[in-house]
This record gives sequence, C-alpha cells and structure tokens, in this order.
Amino acid sequence: MTENDNPEISRRRLLGTVGAAGAAGLVIGAAGGVGVTTAVSGDSTPAATGAGGAPALSSVGATEVMFHGKHQAGITTPLQSRGHLIAFDLAPGAGRKEAVALLRRWSATAKAVMSGEAAADDTGIALDAGPSSLTVTFGFGRTFFDRTGLVARRPAGLDPLPAFSADALDPRRSEGDLWVQIGADDALVAFHALRALQKDAGDAARVRWQMNGFNRSAGATARPMTARNLMGQVDGTGNPKITDPDFGRRIFVPAGATGAEAWMAGGSYAVVRRIRMLLDDWEKLTLDRQEKVIGRRKSDGAPLTGGTETTELDLDKRGPDGETVIPDNAHSRISAPEQNGGAAMLRRPFSFHDGIGPDGTPDAGLLFVCWQADPLRGFVPVQRKLDRGDALSAFIRHEASGLFAVPGGPAEGEYVGQRLLES
Repeated sequence: MTENDNPEISRRRLLGTVGAAGAAGLVIGAAGGVGVTTAVSGDSTPAATGAGGAPALSSVGATEVMFHGKHQAGITTPLQSRGHLIAFDLAPGAGRKEAVALLRRWSATAKAVMSGEAAADDTGIALDAGPSSLTVTFGFGRTFFDRTGLVARRPAGLDPLPAFSADALDPRRSEGDLWVQIGADDALVAFHALRALQKDAGDAARVRWQMNGFNRSAGATARPMTARNLMGQVDGTGNPKITDPDFGRRIFVPAGATGAEAWMAGGSYAVVRRIRMLLDDWEKLTLDRQEKVIGRRKSDGAPLTGGTETTELDLDKRGPDGETVIPDNAHSRISAPEQNGGAAMLRRPFSFHDGIGPDGTPDAGLLFVCWQADPLRGFVPVQRKLDRGDALSAFIRHEASGLFAVPGGPAEGEYVGQRLLES
C-alpha cells in the first residue's frame, strides 16, 4: 500500500539507498508510510558517482516523496528529523480569488522543492541537497470558509473542538485560515521550503504563528525503532498501522463523501497542539513512578504487565497487593482504543525546544499532530477521557491548538484545494 497512487523515479535520477527511518514518534508517534522513491544501483549499494560524474547523494538526500497522489504527503510518510508548522491568515481584503492564486503558487513551489528542484526566485539555501524526504502538507481552518465565501462547503468535521479543563491556550498561537506542515530529513531542506512558501504568500496572507520541531534522525540507532520523546519514554507504539484493514477508514475521508464534505474525499483532519512538558518536575520522579504514570517500562516501552514493546496491555492483571499492575490513571491505559470505544488517530508529532524561560525552566515539549477521518470520533473522545484523570496531565500543559481540514492529494495538473475552490 502506498501513500500516492503513481510513484515515479525522481526526475533527477538521484542515486543512493534508503536509510533506516526510525519508526514513529511519541504518544504521538507515526505509522510507517510510503510514497517515497529513490534510484539505486543494480546491487542496491550507493553508486560511486551521480549524474554528470558528480558524487552520488547519500541515502538521506536521495529519498523523494511524491507531491501528486490520492492523499497529501506528510500524513503516512515516515517521521522526518526536522519540521515546521506554520499558520497563515488571509490579508485584509483578500478572498477567494486571492486564495486560488496563492494555492496555485504554493502547489507549484511544493511540487518543485519536494522533487529536489529549485523554487521560483530560489534562494539557494538547499543547493547541493536532494529532496531529503521533504513533504509539504496544506490545510484549511474554520475561518478560511468565512473569508472566501465558502461557508456552505465547510464540513462538519471542522466544528470547533470542545474546551478541556487542562487547556491554557494562547489564541495568538492557535487556529488560522491556512495551515502548512513541512517535514524533511535535512534542516536546510526544510528551511528552504519554509522560506519559499513564506515568500509565495506575498500580499495575500500573513503569518499567524510558526513552530519548529525535530525528531531523531534516520540511522541514529543501530536498528529502526520507535522514537523516544523528551521525557525519555518510548512513544508511539500504539499508533494505527498502515497495514491494518481499517486504517484508511479511520484516517481518511472516504471517496464516497457527499454534500459539504465531497471535496474532502481522500483527505483527513489534523488536530495540532503545542504541548509543553514540565521536564524539571518530571525528572524529579523516580524511575518507578515515571513508569507507573505511563504504564510502560522506560527501558524498552513494554507494558508493565510484561512482554515486549508490542505486547498488548493486560489491563486486568493485578499485583500481589491486589492493585492493577497498570494503574487506573496510567496514560497508556486511559488512551488505549479499547478504553475509548475504539477511537483511533494517527499521531505524527515533532518535539520542540524553544530555549529557557525566565524562570529557568526549558520551554520544550511536543508539537502534537494527529490525523483522523473525523475529529469527533478520533481526538475528542480520547482527549476528553485524558482530561478527566490522566496521571501524565500533571506534567504537561496544552498551550496552543488548531483544527484543519486537509484535502486529498492533487491529481496531475491540479493544485491543492482546487476541488473546493473551483467547484
């Protein structure tokens, strides 16, 4: 199963081999994805030289993710080591006409840079680098439909998220008319895409907020494995797998969608949250206490009830003291799909560290991004339950939030969002 319908070899015939992409992210990790290509020599080892006799690109630079396809890139694509999340508001006076022109420019730029080519009026930031698994993903916020006169086509999936008691949201870093997610396995390649899209916005849109994140680099571990979050926990084990028979149904809007959601066929809804981790408080806990907060061993991510990382939680198992081995308020217990009516979402985050605050504590944590076909059946029921009694809540703070409708991938000759803006 591939993320895009028509994978093709890079136009630049990039040479190299695909490096090990450390699987997944945090409580919030990513499922493995595909839709990436790389040209390799016949014996599956890097060729000595590339086109024109130049040295061949390494595996990190050579991997390309397709822009066109059934779904947008950056949803089931394996986690990248560098990311940028950015929201824009349409400029005063800008409407549907300006939005069409902007999405045309953005799509052309995204297609070019994702293939390792120069953008229009290129800055040269990414010269010498290949695509480096670059993905650019576009979404629409609730207010976009008001600004463009498309309220009748705003889907129910964009109904505002409910308030949660643990929220301490900054409206200046929340929501937005338009949302862009950028990911790449090279920091300069990711920044190059960010800069190109910011320039493309021109007079049509203004940056509302921007957040920068990172994950472990591919090949940093001896073998591919689930990543650790900034609390040191193996995180992302319970994510839906792309091989699950119901994966598509849970994550993507079906092709037969009708009414206000017809243009979202093949798309998904992204919930975006900036979650501050209170690391100083967390690190004061003993190892035993940390493990009981999560419900998993810190060493290998296995449930406290035994086995390996992928062993199912035994939520009924009790210890010699008669208490459940996985505490009733453990994060892994409360967030488990079987505890939430089967609610599932594909969590695909980046960690962040934005320096040290005035009080000397690190401004660090998680840029949580989760994907689902319906937020009211994915994120909302799980977060409601976590909000009522998750032991981890004492060590995190939700500081920003956004909900965006991310349409399906554009077909050849289309721009992202064309089926909404021109139908």
